[in-house]
Parts: sequence; structure tokens; C-alpha cells
Amino acid sequence: MTTQLTAPANAVLRVPAASPAAAAAYFSASLAFHADVSDVAAALGAEGDPGFVVVDSRSTASWDQGHIPGAVHLPTALIAEQAERLLDKSVPVVTYCWGPGCNGGTRAALALAELGFQVKEMLGGFEYWAREGFAFETWEGTEKRDADPLTAPVDSEDCGC
Repeated sequence: MTTQLTAPANAVLRVPAASPAAAAAYFSASLAFHADVSDVAAALGAEGDPGFVVVDSRSTASWDQGHIPGAVHLPTALIAEQAERLLDKSVPVVTYCWGPGCNGGTRAALALAELGFQVKEMLGGFEYWAREGFAFETWEGTEKRDADPLTAPVDSEDCGC
């Protein structure tokens, strides 16, 4: 008697989903390493100290083109020599770079973690900050764009996530 193997119904299920316990561990860990643009904006916009500092890891030209208000400009290449002078190790750091197609925020987070900083990376980077309609600063002043309906709710400040 031969055992017949059945193919999965589709490519999604070709690799079975993780067990609930494994999934909970993975997603919990992911949240320990990442923050999203909306949560960072809400924390920065609330009264009082948000409890973290935002670090823009891009070049000076990129910083001048636009950055999150209140962010610290610390290009990744300068982290080793300047981080301990510019940042307090007792305050968590949230890094960002251009956007989802760029891993500069990840490299900056790694460099800071290796120096002993508590760090998270902001998913979406500067691209999603601007696309979600949050104000940003340029060398010419403050700008704000309409929220992109593909990245943020049009008639609400809360996406319900």
C-alpha cells in the first residue's frame, strides 16, 4: 500500500502556519524590535515626554530634504563616534531611514544596539511618515502632505490596528 501525498491547496499553505505558541513568540519579539509610523507620531504628538528619542540615520542631504520634527540627525556611518555624545543610553531610541525599500534604519539600530542602546526601528521610515500625512521639516521649513489613502485612513486619525 502506498501513501498518497496531497499537494497543498495553494502556495500560502505550502509551508504550514506556525503553531499558536510559536506565532505568539515571533510576533511578540517583532513588536520588541519595531514601531510603526502612526504609533511614533501619536507618542510624539501627545503631552509630555514620549519616553524615546527618534534618530534619522540618513545623509545630510536626505535630512535637509525632510525629517521628523524633533529627530536627532545621526548618520549610520557616524554612530560609533557620535552616539554616546548625542544620546542617553537610558532612553530608548527609534531609528528610521528612507522607507521599506531601505535597510539603513536596520543598520543604524544594529550599530546602536552594539553600543548598548535600547533600540527599535520605525517601520516604513520617512516615506511612510510623509505618506501618512504627518508634518515634517525641510531646510525650507515645515511641510505636510495629504495622507495617502493606501497607507492611512482618510476620515479618521485611528486606523484601528
